Amino acid sequence: MSNDMVRKGIELAKEATELDRQEKFEEAKHGYESAVQYLIMGLKYEKNKTTKDMINAKCGEYLSRAEQLKDKLSGANKKKPVVEGGSGSDGDSEEDPEKKALQTALESAVVVEKPNIKWSDVAGLDGAKEALQEAVILPMRLPHLFTGKRQPWRGILLYGPPGTGKSFLAKAVATEANNSTFISVSSSDLVSKWQGQSERLVKTLFDMARERAPCIIFIDEVDSLCGTRSENESESSRRIKTEFLVQMQGVGHSNDNVLVLGATNLPWALDSAIRRRFEKRIYIPLPDTAARRVMFKLNVGDTRCTLTDADYLELAGCTEGYSGADIGIVVREAIMEPVRKVQQATHFKQVTGPVHGKPGEIAHDMWSPCSPGDPDPSKRCMTWMDVEPSKLLEPPVDMHDMRRAVSHTKPTVNHEDLERIDQFTRDFGQDA
Repeated sequence: MSNDMVRKGIELAKEATELDRQEKFEEAKHGYESAVQYLIMGLKYEKNKTTKDMINAKCGEYLSRAEQLKDKLSGANKKKPVVEGGSGSDGDSEEDPEKKALQTALESAVVVEKPNIKWSDVAGLDGAKEALQEAVILPMRLPHLFTGKRQPWRGILLYGPPGTGKSFLAKAVATEANNSTFISVSSSDLVSKWQGQSERLVKTLFDMARERAPCIIFIDEVDSLCGTRSENESESSRRIKTEFLVQMQGVGHSNDNVLVLGATNLPWALDSAIRRRFEKRIYIPLPDTAARRVMFKLNVGDTRCTLTDADYLELAGCTEGYSGADIGIVVREAIMEPVRKVQQATHFKQVTGPVHGKPGEIAHDMWSPCSPGDPDPSKRCMTWMDVEPSKLLEPPVDMHDMRRAVSHTKPTVNHEDLERIDQFTRDFGQDA
């Protein structure tokens, strides 16, 4: 086993060195990182101390070169992550190459470019936004308010039906928390086929968060990692959950300025000990009428339409039981209707309308689809293929398009799931 892993690692390292020589830096960087992964796997089974020292030294060299290539590719001297022992130098990498390799594997989970989503983009959910501001924004901007017994929340669980905005809220947190590091992970980032690797990834994740504090760890679909423990589950799955428990609130671990933010559609599937670690458990419900009205407006955005405030209110009233994602699908269906009208039209007429790509400019020779019986004298029998693309103006979205889209789109949340979530809220949750 050891020889196979080491042999594979050496082969990958040779390939990476050749790619490096050919100045194929992106491929070389990935090659060095893969080589280190295999060498570390082989290191676990290696008994000879001399060989182990040699593998450690090589891992340090390859990781150091991978970091240099990463800086070269980014075009800027980014701050390197600090590892245990202090300065993040190459010497540290040689002393603990395994941890360095695990940190490298998790680097992709660090959100560098913040999503451009503000609190105002989230319709409703005032309770959830308030709790997240208490846990993230206020401690950063007003740290003197959180001293002594008054401490910010260390764990927040967002739960509710699918499509209600849990991940969207997390994106808003990433945007608003300007001075904090945001790490978004899923089961694919933390589950490994190698024995013992998964729990080390969990430990490394929390070590990275503490080193980069203030930091937010967002775990989407947290139930896939931290489901209820049972006698029939695998030993690997049990160890991952145990490591989460220890890291989130274990003896000897200080999670100051580290927030664990989880999201799930199945809160009842969480292990009870994990559930307790999430001090705040916030129910993200289906949107009410006022929120649905705002969602329709936000999803339509700047698309040309003839919808009025009364129309938006009517749409909100006839979509009871729809989630935010369902409403987004309804609007996407509706705003495709003008495109279908263009595609199916046999007659076009000249109209006045905005010029594509030139905001504020109006043209009087645009062509828009019309019915064969339209009395307009400019009407012509032709198809969209006969119209110059820059002169083609699609009709605006109207209420008929919206009603048609609503009738064709059904809500995705069923009554049974809502009952289970409501029961969980009565037992353990907190309404938003």
